Amino acid sequence: MDDFFAHSQNKVNEKHLLKEHLVSVSKMIEEFSKGMPWADEAFLCGRIHDLGKYADLFQARLRGEASGLDHWSAGAWLAIENQSVASALAVQGHHIGLQKGSLEALRAMNLAVLGKKHPLGLKLSDDDMARLKSRFNSDDLKISKPDELVINPKNGFQNPVADMLDVRMLFSCLTDADFLDTEAHFEGDECGKKYRPPGPPLKAKDALNVLEKYMNGKIRRSSEADNTVQESRNLLWQMCSNAGNSTQGLFTLTAPTGSGKTLAMLKFALVHAAKNENIKRVIFAIPFLSIIEQTASIYGDIFKTFPENYILEHHSLAGLGNEESKNDAENATARARRLLAENWDAPIIVTTNVQLLESMFSNRPSACRKLHNLMNSIIIFDEAQTLPQHIVVPTLAALAHLSRTYGTSVIFATATQPAFDSLNEAVKKSVAVGWQPTEIAIDHERLYRALRRYNVNWPEQGATKDWRTLAGEIKKETQVLCVVNLKSHAAELLKEMESDADIFHLSTNLCALHRRDVLDAIRKRLNTGQPCRLISTQCVEAGVDVDFPVTYRALAPLDAIAQAAGRCNREGQLKDINGKRMMGHVHVFEPAVEGDYHKRYPTHAYFQASEVTRTMLILSGTNNIDLNDPSVFRDYYKRLYDLSKPEAQTPNLLKAFKEVDFVQVAREYRLIEKNAIQVLVPYKAQIGLFKDLDQQAQEGINAKWIRRAQGLSISIYRPKEDHPAWEVLIPVRLPYGKGNSDEWFILEDRDGKLYDDVLGLCLPQAQQILIG
Repeated sequence: MDDFFAHSQNKVNEKHLLKEHLVSVSKMIEEFSKGMPWADEAFLCGRIHDLGKYADLFQARLRGEASGLDHWSAGAWLAIENQSVASALAVQGHHIGLQKGSLEALRAMNLAVLGKKHPLGLKLSDDDMARLKSRFNSDDLKISKPDELVINPKNGFQNPVADMLDVRMLFSCLTDADFLDTEAHFEGDECGKKYRPPGPPLKAKDALNVLEKYMNGKIRRSSEADNTVQESRNLLWQMCSNAGNSTQGLFTLTAPTGSGKTLAMLKFALVHAAKNENIKRVIFAIPFLSIIEQTASIYGDIFKTFPENYILEHHSLAGLGNEESKNDAENATARARRLLAENWDAPIIVTTNVQLLESMFSNRPSACRKLHNLMNSIIIFDEAQTLPQHIVVPTLAALAHLSRTYGTSVIFATATQPAFDSLNEAVKKSVAVGWQPTEIAIDHERLYRALRRYNVNWPEQGATKDWRTLAGEIKKETQVLCVVNLKSHAAELLKEMESDADIFHLSTNLCALHRRDVLDAIRKRLNTGQPCRLISTQCVEAGVDVDFPVTYRALAPLDAIAQAAGRCNREGQLKDINGKRMMGHVHVFEPAVEGDYHKRYPTHAYFQASEVTRTMLILSGTNNIDLNDPSVFRDYYKRLYDLSKPEAQTPNLLKAFKEVDFVQVAREYRLIEKNAIQVLVPYKAQIGLFKDLDQQAQEGINAKWIRRAQGLSISIYRPKEDHPAWEVLIPVRLPYGKGNSDEWFILEDRDGKLYDDVLGLCLPQAQQILIG
């Protein structure tokens, strides 16, 4: 009998036997799906996924004698013959991504149909199923119809959000097992395949002991917070500890800014994992890179004695600016970190909302590969109020199904907890369990009362403030933060402030490295009592650890105002000349900007939410809203949902679910605007890195170039074709002579005026195209 191979020679000239590959992948995928009712189907999926490689044409391809082949459809059609719809989709998609699960699409997998006309213009490796089965069986490989299936073929996709997630879970098991075994072959040596080492275990009880020692030592002895703040943090700590002993499920953590939520939610997670021993990892999903880096730094300090890669950061700035080291050990560590990030094989993961949630609705193998590691985990969404309204219902539905079916606990943590449970009926239309979370901080009202650290001065109805008047008020303060809604507003206010060493600016007009340097300078001034006046957009809110005695905030969505207020007297340290505790001062103002209300805000959704705030101010009678009352935010969010109808905001996404179209669901489910380009900017403090990247771009960019460029890049909406910005945006080259990139550009700033030391990027008519 001839040998059949799955992959070409590795570095020791050994080919990868197909039988060995199928056996290894099916065993691995069986382990990944352990405990799932569809584990037998997972085994089948792994066993047949490369059935088409038994074809003579595919073997010729390995010898470089053929190309343009489809080797996956044979296994997909065999899965259909065994009534395994999910396996058919997973096998079909393990190279090209998940496609469509409609009856018509499943029938189109028929080899007789594909042999006549392939939708991708490819040629089947073999359309003779009998021949492929014979060779498969001759390799002593057998299959049997699974007893339990992910998708019952008689019922089909009755609940698309949940059913499609189940398919992605199976798909994840297959793609990760396939990747890992293929990698092991190509990394192999004379001793055989060489698998990557697994990530370290969680060891929740050990981690909990270390966290307790950390809290009893450094934090409780050296904290600069006053006694009231510290007592409140201790109370939250205890509530999280008590709630951690719950069984797995859905939770909320509602706690005011400055209450120590970052450490408290870690405490809950570790107690919860120690109680529920099936939990393998803790995942922190955070909306902003600034909070991610801050959180990962704190956790890294706590667990610095734990094994390498105990904490894994997975986001665009992880490993920011790292050069290839001359030290082999350092290179090996960096490589190990990159490998673990591919499938989230680590005990504690700090990532972005975008990375996690868009993967849960993706169809791509690389994005879905990590999903099976969400089983038996804890997922904590920090700053949960940032979840966009237009995708909130399918998101809640998917997370509820993940929790109920896969042993995952989901926690939404924030100071301004959205009333997502009011959407329970809408969620139940997709998953029967609905959305009914349990509150972790059962006495959170007490926390809000104790942590009143500021008074709010609300604007009178109809009262506005022009930039000159506002600038005059700001100049009178020694340390003050002012948050506005648009970058153009920040620029106008800065003009009125006049250039001064005491004035700082933050917005997404500044690249990430620039923002980091500005924040470092601000914190230094705040800590040493020096004058510091910061004009910022919303990027300073939600998790940015700064503490000003006075804050100004343009009228905005109520949660945004509360987040800005959370930067005021954050540590409760303000005292009068007699040492008596003082309150910070928050001033909410309506900018005197010409034009309709909706022209004062970055998006229509932002405008709608701001209108809800305005309505509540009017209805309050006293023109006052208590930001320290959690029930106020429940009222706010219910009003907002009644107005915006989030369950009906995405008709194209709903249509894609109905049609079981994985490609279209992935396209429509987006947390952030994708019609954007990346611009590399010449930030002076990092001009050496800029020049190096600029020079390398002449030869064509690659993944390493993009990783290094993230810290010097700014995301802007793609300008119209005739926009003058194109005169200074130079496209970078793609590798291997593939032309120019349509996503990455380098700013040509010959006069040094297009990237300002204070304002950042200043493109022609920039305020019309920059992302708000």
